[in-house]
Amino acid sequence: MKNVTDPEKKRQRAPSKRALETRARILDAAELLFAERGFDGASIRDIATTAGAPVGLVHHHGEGKEELFRQVVARRADELSSLRLAALEICKAAGKPDIAAIMRCFVGPYLERAESGGPQWFAYARLVAHVSADPRWRRISSRHFDATAAVFIDEIARLHPDASRERIATGFVYSVAAMLALLTSRWRIGELSGGEPPVSISGELEELVAFCAAGIAAAISK
Repeated sequence: MKNVTDPEKKRQRAPSKRALETRARILDAAELLFAERGFDGASIRDIATTAGAPVGLVHHHGEGKEELFRQVVARRADELSSLRLAALEICKAAGKPDIAAIMRCFVGPYLERAESGGPQWFAYARLVAHVSADPRWRRISSRHFDATAAVFIDEIARLHPDASRERIATGFVYSVAAMLALLTSRWRIGELSGGEPPVSISGELEELVAFCAAGIAAAISK
């Protein structure tokens, strides 16, 4: 009797190591090109060339350009969310955190990844800046960033129950912009100061945290 593969079992079969490696190359290439050129400037063909993969395979893994863009954003957003929430839980277990401690839990994991994770993490910062600046990606921001942001805003609100959530959110968004500026525009610090940009990203953590905490406090007090 002829063997017939069960379609349900075929659908549930785990992807091969080769397929996973190809998918990672495609996402890395898409991340670099979307960060450099924006969504409109990065073509599927260029992504395929950079990844060393056939165009059809990029379409297969990405399920279309817009979905590929979302997958690229989601990949590191999920990792960062886990790291940030874990850091916040540890911080809260040690005592009642102030605004600076709360924001250290938010920006610290990204700066640590940028320090050790290579150029892809810097490309991701540019990509997030694109997403944050363009209202058409509101659904992506809402799906992959808002839940974690709300947790941190809630923690700050508990410290300042009389402050409006709008003012807290304002200070928080300004803080995210400052974090992205540090990750994407360090060269500007060198240009404007007449010196060299900061060598260590993680070495700038406490200065960034102090800046964010002061900015949020100022927004709340307005």
